Amino acid sequence: MSTDTAARNAAEAHSEVLAPVKWKMPVTYALAALLNLYFVISASGAAKFNFNRGKGDRIQLPTVELSARMVAVVALLACVAVCAWAVARALQRKAVGAVPAVVAALVTIFALLAWFGGGSKGTVTVTAVLASALALSTPLIFGSLSGVVSEHVGIVNIAIEGQLLVGAFAGVLVASIVKSVWAGLLVAPIAGALIGALLALFAVNYNVDNIIVGVVLNVFALGLTTFFFSSTMTEHPEFNDSSYHLSNIKIPLLGDIPIVGPVLFNQTALTYIMYVVLVVLTIYLYRSRWGLRMRACGEHPHAADTVGIDVRKTRWHNVLLSGALAGLGGAYFTIGASIGHSFNENMSAGNGYIALAAMILGKWHPLGALGASLMFGFAKAVAILVPSLSATAPSHIINMIPYIVTILAVAGFVGVSRPPASENVPYTKG
Repeated sequence: MSTDTAARNAAEAHSEVLAPVKWKMPVTYALAALLNLYFVISASGAAKFNFNRGKGDRIQLPTVELSARMVAVVALLACVAVCAWAVARALQRKAVGAVPAVVAALVTIFALLAWFGGGSKGTVTVTAVLASALALSTPLIFGSLSGVVSEHVGIVNIAIEGQLLVGAFAGVLVASIVKSVWAGLLVAPIAGALIGALLALFAVNYNVDNIIVGVVLNVFALGLTTFFFSSTMTEHPEFNDSSYHLSNIKIPLLGDIPIVGPVLFNQTALTYIMYVVLVVLTIYLYRSRWGLRMRACGEHPHAADTVGIDVRKTRWHNVLLSGALAGLGGAYFTIGASIGHSFNENMSAGNGYIALAAMILGKWHPLGALGASLMFGFAKAVAILVPSLSATAPSHIINMIPYIVTILAVAGFVGVSRPPASENVPYTKG
């Protein structure tokens, strides 16, 4: 065989094993560029951007007026550059990466706010929106971390929605009865863990399909809280007192840093607890014996059993922890925010399912789940701000953004995510 023939055959063999070119992300960035092009064409006036959270900020930054069209032009150029990068990476059959997605999303949202704010009497309160986004993300972050813990041991926790709901209910009920918000904050994770115990009982002990059990538990939690709300809380309104809630705690010095300080270091205790849980879980999941045993039970439980790990016990413990995290996140809806809320029927409103989508979007990693949850929370914060900028803004459509992103994430539009290998696989010893 000649050298040219061998080279040709090798080239043909190489071409046959090349992965297909993936155009999903380039197309996404192209659509973002088209949206920004529309903003460029239709934008008018100047938008006012305020970078202070309130008058209590020690360092007051001046309000900046920017041409709405100029902001849209910058966003358009950024999206075109990101799209070109994505096309080049796709042709090379390489991953585009998360940074371009973050850049495209941020500049597009910034252009959207400038488009609504152009010529408006309202002001784009950047720092306040970011602080609100972090607060709104708190239950989603707890919920997604709950999913990370349970799925790493092989149990799919669809019941996060119900755990958030019972956490919200138990938190305000106990806080109102005991007249202490801290008592409510203590009971909320216990309530979530009780739902987790039911999940573990059926999924671990009786090998029932995790998804079926989770859906049933969500319905159970909804029915249970609705019953007690319509009976006990309706007859005794003092058991549903919105005056018991956490207040913002400003951390000295750190809270005075412009923009970042008011966002990160002027939050409620529940948000600070979330910081601690996130750091501890990230470290322990990948840098401890506990985390190694968790992941072993989710990837190959029979191999874990051969080295002396009690798979069922490990799954039980972590499903309880998962429920407790979700219950703690549920407390945000009633007592965990700086503005207290009375309990209402189904007040979790699908946040448990969005948390699951955030976990998938974050590829089962705590930091990835954090980023996805922040994205959903930011979308909610923007939806709250937009009506103050324009009376004709379709806020009902903007409110759909988190749910649209959820559908895209679950449908795999964001890319292939590999769950733990033994997720929802019953374990039978021997």
